[in-house]
Amino acid sequence: MISKSLIVSAITGLSFSLSAWAQLPAGYPADYSKIVDAAKKEGKVVIYSATDTKAVEPLIKDFKSIYPELQVEYNDMNSTEVYNRYISEMAAGGNSADLLWSSAMDLQIKLASDGYGLSYASPEISNIPAWAIWNTTAYGTTFEPAVFVYNKRLVSADEVPKTHAEFAKLISTNTGKFKNKVTTYDIEKSGVGFMFITQDSRENTDFWNLAKAFGTASVRVQSSTGTMLERISSGENLLGYNILGSYALARAAKDPSIGVQFSTDYTLILARVMFISKAAKHANAAKLWLDYTLSKRGQNIIANEANLFSIRPDVTGEANPRGLAKRVGAGMKPLPVNPMLLQYLDQTKRLAFLKQWKETAGKK
Repeated sequence: MISKSLIVSAITGLSFSLSAWAQLPAGYPADYSKIVDAAKKEGKVVIYSATDTKAVEPLIKDFKSIYPELQVEYNDMNSTEVYNRYISEMAAGGNSADLLWSSAMDLQIKLASDGYGLSYASPEISNIPAWAIWNTTAYGTTFEPAVFVYNKRLVSADEVPKTHAEFAKLISTNTGKFKNKVTTYDIEKSGVGFMFITQDSRENTDFWNLAKAFGTASVRVQSSTGTMLERISSGENLLGYNILGSYALARAAKDPSIGVQFSTDYTLILARVMFISKAAKHANAAKLWLDYTLSKRGQNIIANEANLFSIRPDVTGEANPRGLAKRVGAGMKPLPVNPMLLQYLDQTKRLAFLKQWKETAGKK
């Protein structure tokens, strides 16, 4: 005779299993329910990220509507802080992030290639461009341009530079207007800023002439995109260089003082890189977050609510690779998620580049 307690236990187990199965996305393997069940037991996921909390709130809300049993501990910091905090915590053997998500693609690839990343073949792999995946460990999640930003009240339409050469010429020959009025990232403090500028040096044959123009204009540097946009909006600065286009376009949509210009010679495109820490205490919950972020559902929110541009072309709206191609044209230069980005993270090369940058562009 089967005891009542055994029946209750069986029903409870079946109910839990069915609940997990109900959350199984279409097309995922049947045993994915084991990851869901294990994640529920873990109870939370800890994320270190350089993506603004405000932008991510719609993602967190939707994720929790699917997995209400999971708490999302989201830590927003700049890209260099994400790297430094994680490295120091790993060295100390303490608790750290389950998952890292950053616009500093090179720093993320360095961590993953140095063995900190967990190899995990997401069920969404077939929906993501091959260039945006490295070794089933690091995944590109967005498709965001680097842009020129200007104050629409104080910079006329015919003044706005359309190419990198025009940008250099404008700020070096019209110092009466633009001296102390140009801003870009502080590449010593901003990981994404350093990545953009070093990739510029690879793409632009006249890069050091551009750097010299920054010196002539006494460029002002910041570690925060938000600070640069605020100063351009107020008129304290007039032009911004290599600004994250996702944030700039979102600001321009509600701020009539902000103008955004795509460069017609080339436009660098970054993909915010996400990977699960090999030391993750909540590895299954981290897998759910990564898969959700790459899913069509998550990517639709990235494109239409977080304003970050989807890496998938099949999302609704224009904030995806196809929509951006219409606006930018043939000059899009997506930065691949692979160790090619690590060239300037070699300490000798990094220090040499920073030294030449300071001597040529100045830093104020």
